[in-house]
Amino acid sequence: MNIITISREFGSGGRELGKRLAEILEYDYYDKEIISEIAKRHNVDENYVDYALENHAWQTYSLSFHHSFMSPVYINSPDTKLLREQRKVIEEIADHGKNCIIIGRNADVLLQNKNPLNLFICADMEAKIKRCQQNADPNENLSYKQIKAKIKRIDKNRARTRFLIADGVWGDRKSYDLIVNTTNWDIDQLAHALAEYVKRWAANKEKQEQQ
Repeated sequence: MNIITISREFGSGGRELGKRLAEILEYDYYDKEIISEIAKRHNVDENYVDYALENHAWQTYSLSFHHSFMSPVYINSPDTKLLREQRKVIEEIADHGKNCIIIGRNADVLLQNKNPLNLFICADMEAKIKRCQQNADPNENLSYKQIKAKIKRIDKNRARTRFLIADGVWGDRKSYDLIVNTTNWDIDQLAHALAEYVKRWAANKEKQEQQ
């Protein structure tokens, strides 16, 4: 079983790259599917789950890594319950034993005992803003300055989440097997190149496991 986790800066094309990579490699792909499963289990709207986890409402609490979300003050919070349910779903995906790609959600930390290939996808700010403009919802109509602020806000939330659940630095090169800068790259071409890397990684992993 091979697991690839993809952490990414907002607007870097990490989600698109992961989906295309999964198609090329014929791996299972998990992104919004995780949100759907959580919503189904708790009988709540998917948009609520997505918003709560992406915007991290629980980050307003005075948490630290050492609390590990287990303090009685927080453990019954609806938001931390969703976070713990997300972890459960991700662990269950890994236990299926099938090759898969998981987008975001700190899966690299949660599944470290499974020896995944951990990728971090980044891009220059101008490239991220341009990609956000190209992929924007027609009803959103955000200005250049608003898009830039949104990118910074979401990435700041992701960095804080990483620190709270793993006491680590989001985007730190020491935490990943490969950092991919999508600036000036066509996502489809990059996905094919990355697929070759993954195949070699998987072959080497299998060889080591047989020794």
